[in-house]
Amino acid sequence: MEAYNLTVKPWCTFFLLGWFVIFAFLSPFADAETHYHEFVIEAKPVKRLCRTHNTITVNGQFPGPTLEVRNGDSLVIKVTNIARYNISLHWHGIRQLRNPWADGPTYVTQCPIQTGATYTYRFTIINQEGTLWWHAHTDWLRATVYGALIIHPQLGSPYPFSTPKQEYTILLGEWFDRNPMDVLKLAQFTGAAVNVSDAYTVNGQPGDLYRCSSQETVRFPIESGETVLLRIINSALNQELFFAIAKHKMTVVGVDAKYTKPFTTRVIMVGPGQTTNVLLTADQPPAHYYMAARAYNTAQNAAFDNTTTTAILEYKSAPCGAKKGQSSKPILPQLPAYNDTATATAFNAGLKSPYQVKVPTNIDENLFFTVGLGLTNCTRPNSPRCQGPNGTRFAASMNNVSFVLPRKNSIMQAYYQGAPGGVFTTDFPPVPPIQFDYTGNVNRGLWQPVPGTKLYKLKYGSRVQIVLQDTSIVTTEDHPIHLHGYHFFVVGSGFGNFNPTRDTANFNLIDPPERNTIGSNPGGWVVIRFVADNPGVWLMHCHLDSHFGLGLAMAFLVENGVGESQSVIPPPADLPPC
Repeated sequence: MEAYNLTVKPWCTFFLLGWFVIFAFLSPFADAETHYHEFVIEAKPVKRLCRTHNTITVNGQFPGPTLEVRNGDSLVIKVTNIARYNISLHWHGIRQLRNPWADGPTYVTQCPIQTGATYTYRFTIINQEGTLWWHAHTDWLRATVYGALIIHPQLGSPYPFSTPKQEYTILLGEWFDRNPMDVLKLAQFTGAAVNVSDAYTVNGQPGDLYRCSSQETVRFPIESGETVLLRIINSALNQELFFAIAKHKMTVVGVDAKYTKPFTTRVIMVGPGQTTNVLLTADQPPAHYYMAARAYNTAQNAAFDNTTTTAILEYKSAPCGAKKGQSSKPILPQLPAYNDTATATAFNAGLKSPYQVKVPTNIDENLFFTVGLGLTNCTRPNSPRCQGPNGTRFAASMNNVSFVLPRKNSIMQAYYQGAPGGVFTTDFPPVPPIQFDYTGNVNRGLWQPVPGTKLYKLKYGSRVQIVLQDTSIVTTEDHPIHLHGYHFFVVGSGFGNFNPTRDTANFNLIDPPERNTIGSNPGGWVVIRFVADNPGVWLMHCHLDSHFGLGLAMAFLVENGVGESQSVIPPPADLPPC
């Protein structure tokens, strides 16, 4: 059995030393505040599309509360679960330096908060500002349990662009006209593809193009000539989305809580987990204009929700309509076709850091991960539990390993306790076990992945490069991959099979964008780099939740470095038991 170098000290000593080091690090944040919140996870009636469902909410709100802080502030969020499902919350994009205990993914860094129990998340914002979000990280509960997390600059620190007159948050989501957990359970039983959503939403509302929805369509008032900041978050469970505003251009100024070089576009593509900040100037004739979002879908021959959600950009000086004092019908924007990969690719290519950044160059860990779907063969094809293609069950994997969440203990707890046996192993392959033509005609013998809870171990401070290579197994597809605990530089992307000799020469090592979630390109690849400077266990997974549940995930175990400042702090006393 592999030995783990974990020196055990009294919990209180570890805890006090850990927080002393963190607070010492934060000494420049003289005006930092601590924000206290109480989140109650509870079922409440929510009516959409003419029907009322008993929906899992936070504090009775759907979407949940918006958290607003400044860079350097701390958050203390007491979560009480009175819903019928166990749950955990993830603060998507927060680095959680040395503090994986606050990260949230169920059975990775904690066991879930059980019904009737309470857990308090405590964490500090360190050198981050922009738009992030929070969401449930247990099964499909994030379909309705999510909200915005806005990080403003420190007092006295301006935006790197002219201060907008107003700021609006736009949470794009998916609505299921049934219990999302039942949708998941059905797919888990049959092994078939999941049923798609019935509507997309803006701030929880479907908009004018759906039944029983127009009265609650979200409206964003604006004065002619003024510039506003839109914080756009894709909270959808399983769908990448195109977003546009009729007759208006948008200037992109940030993604995933990182500023970008400003560039102008008429449409953005945002994947689940991603955020995009844009400046919008009211430079059109006063009227009402639709904001709209619909699917960007890259999987071939796969069902998807082909509807369109809308909100209204409402000029305050717009004339009233002629009939009964109602405003004239808003204008719809032209959105790309659902399979317009060229538009999505062009948008991503426009994203760059606003200045030269320090990209890792001398790489210590050169990793190559295939990502994609697969099929599991059944001993009784076409049985009720084998309703996937040709009597199989759908699966998904990285490097042919289909990730399995443990149930006895969380991975982080098992690691910290020095007892990984039966919970995880550290033999995740750094490259595919078998090399093949990843985007060509793949031999059916390679379609079935191997289940396992495998981690890849990184030394503290190691410089890491990962090639994320899509495969054509079942179908090529754009998989939005999220890495917990880190942001990373996106240094290159392309289509077909990654060729290190040809493609490395074209990497952007000057001003690549920094992100926490990036698509893998349908039938192509993307390359990311980061320094492993955050010890702990950190999940990396597809943010299409239907794929995550099928096993499209892995986790890194980043070892402690030297001394307390490079070591994981001890677990809090109220960490949920397993």
